Amino acid sequence: MIPMIKLLSIVVGMALAASAGSALAQDATAGQNASPKEKTKTIAVVLYDKFETLDVFGPVQMWGRLPDHKVVFVAENAGPVHSSQGPEAVATYSFDNAPQFDIVMVPGGGGARQEVNNPKILDFIRRQDKGTDLTISVCTGAALLAKAGLLNDRKATTNKLAWKWATGQSDKVEWVGHARWVEDGKYITSSGVSAGTDMALAVVEKIYGREAADRRAKGAEYVWSDDPNNDPFAVEIANN
Repeated sequence: MIPMIKLLSIVVGMALAASAGSALAQDATAGQNASPKEKTKTIAVVLYDKFETLDVFGPVQMWGRLPDHKVVFVAENAGPVHSSQGPEAVATYSFDNAPQFDIVMVPGGGGARQEVNNPKILDFIRRQDKGTDLTISVCTGAALLAKAGLLNDRKATTNKLAWKWATGQSDKVEWVGHARWVEDGKYITSSGVSAGTDMALAVVEKIYGREAADRRAKGAEYVWSDDPNNDPFAVEIANN
């Protein structure tokens, strides 16, 4: 026969264990049911027919899963948009139903040569720019910002292989021939294609700090060229 005191000890121990197990189960259930923090800011990437894929998805790779910024695509018409390389990306918003975005990024690509004459995309960029924290371009996307008049009296750069054409969209811009990317006020313009990924990490650093930018570069196994003045392709300018 088990002594009464020992019996009481066993009963109390079982009750405490059951209570602890119940609490753990409730915590686990609460964790599973907890909603992720709603992001309050939005980075919009502008798409158009024949955009350059790396111009778009290099920055998207670095901007994905930011603490308080989500990334969306916007185009003249919502739906699939063809890239220069063939695959499509899907725009959630059209120019007509898009809300005000916090950051707007305009990529380059073969289609930019047609889009500089498209009043709808130029008007959209101008409208959005009135309320953005940052207005950004990659590659020949700077030609669109320049044509829209947003870079007047500001420093900017663009793709060195398309230098003559892109800079020819405006003589009111102080074009910087030797730069991986250029920041002037809230405007940040990068050189060609892969330079956009370096610039995107600089934007992460600007908003969230160096450690956050380094984590994203490391997570992507990407060697970040973090010096905006390190431009190994600047020598191409003279030939274009």
